[in-house]
Amino acid sequence: MALAIATVMLAATPAAAIPPNIPSASTAASRLAALTVTAESHHSSYNRDLFPHWTTVSGACNTREEVLKRDGSGVVVNSSCAAVSGSWYSPYDGATWYAASDVDIDHMVPLAEAWSSGAWSWTTSRRQSFANDLGGPQLWAVTDNVNQAKSDQDPATWQPPLAGERCRYARAWIQVKWYWGLSTDSAEKSALNGMLATC
Repeated sequence: MALAIATVMLAATPAAAIPPNIPSASTAASRLAALTVTAESHHSSYNRDLFPHWTTVSGACNTREEVLKRDGSGVVVNSSCAAVSGSWYSPYDGATWYAASDVDIDHMVPLAEAWSSGAWSWTTSRRQSFANDLGGPQLWAVTDNVNQAKSDQDPATWQPPLAGERCRYARAWIQVKWYWGLSTDSAEKSALNGMLATC
């Protein structure tokens, strides 16, 4: 019986559900070249509350729940829009999870990183749009402790444990920075160029 269950779970393992609008490596390279390179600033004044997130998207569903539905496989939600079953493949480490509680929603460009890269000058409304951005590759359903290990780090100090994922990670990171008009620092840019070289 145990063998049959294991086989079913293996068959149900989904391919990675990847957020939208990740550019090609060549497009990402040109967008990286277009970013303003400057030292980060204002970090001491960062406060996570300045980025209202997990706002209501529709009905009872907030942004976190929308990402769980978008990027999971066979996701079933209850009347409160909480995911009660399904599976989630975490591209950063290649793990598959069967409980939503094991999955965090990662901000590709962390909120503190965005703040120090220019979001300190934005309106709260713009920061809210950034923190809840479903239209680009900013929000990822990933293994909770991998997200916690990443924390507020940029690619100069943190990259996905799965080496094969680093090309896509760099392309997504660059797209978010480019789309939102955020700057990059020199160590971050160097790391991103190195990651693009693996594509």
